Amino acid sequence: MLERNWRCRWGELDIIACDGSTLVVVEVKTRTGDRFGTPAEAVTPAKYRRLRRLAGLWLDEQSRGFAAVRFDVVAVLLDLRTDALALTHIRGIS
Repeated sequence: MLERNWRCRWGELDIIACDGSTLVVVEVKTRTGDRFGTPAEAVTPAKYRRLRRLAGLWLDEQSRGFAAVRFDVVAVLLDLRTDALALTHIRGIS
């Protein structure tokens, strides 16, 4: 992991990591139920555009280059009755 909760005036990136020479920007979404959709469904096209813009701003601050950039989602579903967690890692959203 390169950074967690990187912030600028336009928003926040939850996790910034590397997978080999690929920069991976991870959006983490947590929900306590799916009544209003799954956690992953909360990453709308508008949210994806914002992530891309923020990743570009983060990259502008770096001296290191990357061969590619990938955007992932980690969806966390928490059952409040049992405290059970269900994690789903979705690689390469677009």
